[in-house]
Amino acid sequence: MPGYSTGRMNAASEKRDSRLILPENSALLDREASASWGLDSFALVEAAGRACAAALKKELSFGGKNTAIFRRTDKNDRRSKEGRFPSGPVLVCAGPGSNGADALVMLRALIMDSLVDDAAVLLSRLPAADEKTPRSEAVKALQMMGVPVINWNGSPHTAELFRNAALIIDGVAGTGIKGALDGIPLEMVIAINERRNTAGSRLPVISLDVPSGAGSAWEPGFPVIQADGTLAIEPIKTVLYTPALRPRCGKIIPVRGIFPPQLLARYGDAELLSWEDRCTAIPPVPPDAYKYRRGVAEIHAGNTGSAGAARIAAAGASAAGAGLVRIVVDDPLYPLLAPSLGGSMAVPASSWSPEYQKTETGINRFKPDVFLLGPGWGRGEKRHTVLHVALEAEKSGVPLILDADGITLIKDLCSAGSKELPVFNGRAILTPHAGELEILSGFPKERILAEPVLISELARKMNAAILFKSHVMILAAPDGRLGFIDGMDPSLGTGGSGDLLAGFCAGIAGRMRVQKKFDPYAAAAAAGTLLVEAGRCMGRYFFDPLELAQPAAALAGHAWL
Repeated sequence: MPGYSTGRMNAASEKRDSRLILPENSALLDREASASWGLDSFALVEAAGRACAAALKKELSFGGKNTAIFRRTDKNDRRSKEGRFPSGPVLVCAGPGSNGADALVMLRALIMDSLVDDAAVLLSRLPAADEKTPRSEAVKALQMMGVPVINWNGSPHTAELFRNAALIIDGVAGTGIKGALDGIPLEMVIAINERRNTAGSRLPVISLDVPSGAGSAWEPGFPVIQADGTLAIEPIKTVLYTPALRPRCGKIIPVRGIFPPQLLARYGDAELLSWEDRCTAIPPVPPDAYKYRRGVAEIHAGNTGSAGAARIAAAGASAAGAGLVRIVVDDPLYPLLAPSLGGSMAVPASSWSPEYQKTETGINRFKPDVFLLGPGWGRGEKRHTVLHVALEAEKSGVPLILDADGITLIKDLCSAGSKELPVFNGRAILTPHAGELEILSGFPKERILAEPVLISELARKMNAAILFKSHVMILAAPDGRLGFIDGMDPSLGTGGSGDLLAGFCAGIAGRMRVQKKFDPYAAAAAAGTLLVEAGRCMGRYFFDPLELAQPAAALAGHAWL
């Protein structure tokens, strides 16, 4: 197995990037910046364009030709190796809005910094003779610098610009568009995508703020740029982390320094969750702690053909710091699993009952501090008894983690009782993937992947935290908190990753409960980011999810011991 590091990044330096804003609210921020802070559109465009140029320069200086953006360039290109743009013309495609103006100012800054010496600009329309806007002034400056500025008209010269381009900067449209692109902006987006897709492996596309077409009302099927990188201007727009759109954004590079921090602090509809930030929200393990003070996690998991799910869930709870993991399995699985569980306890289902905590001495040695139900569990009638016990425990204050079959069983109980959806008591965490959430909510998978607000509404309605599993995880709490975990790691897309995640949730939730600091949102955020960070530690190879327990345990121990 490759080596991995538990070194932590500077959480304070990442904090500023964690605030996300709904696209429709970014206009409110701009208006307040102008009305109350004296930052008019000229100042904002100048600051944004320069900051985008600086962010891209920094990306190159740290990564050179091997960055996610420039992976498509010529490996023999001398300037790529030096951390400069690939040789050949840079083509800026700019629309009539602020994104177009930002792109023009960015190009001017790159030229002045000697990073670009061959460029051209395609505009959706030329400025009027008497126009005085940030866009028109940027056009004037570029023309004075000798950069060809051409009106989009589909002429042979336009086709030649696309054919010769070594890099395309996309500033066609921003989040202000309503509905799908049409007219000239649509023609430009189609041309950019066609050029990129027919260019083999040599043409990168960089979008400013959002890939053009990704407005606040974006829906699957709407045309949108396929970017290799997106220079995401602060505050970053939530639409970039919508699972259905995220693959179109390429590498998301935060662009800072446009708005004063005091102004930014007034805006934020969601947050981008990272391990560096979220691990600090979990209390550390006291130096004198013993196993019961670290939490007893009781896991009901595994079935014929899915015994591995039980073992992986148990490993996840242990890796996240549970003091004692007690796993209840069907009798036929007990002799198979018991010898391989290490420090975890295996209990045959036939010997389990709600009264198991009582002993002759009256000491409740195995009273759970958290229940986890569902990984590879199946949906037999006997499961309902366990589910009812866990639901009663959740009412009395015990955290409940529901995964996989546990989520499906909840829906079954509601259908049998003619209830639309279950309502918890604020101590439940559900970890569904798209198919399970479709069963639970009734919304089609495609809609769930395109509308994160649906997950927020469901969490509020059910009074439970929902950690939605996808290439971008979405975490919603009943109180309105909303977080995104940017995964985009296909090595985690394998059977068993979700079982490990559920185990992380159980291990963290149980210990928080013992310490009387349980917050389902904080526990799920730490679990989700721990999974993604552990995957990154593994490096680029295909692995069994059970292997993830080792780097996860190292990360968790570094954070909490």
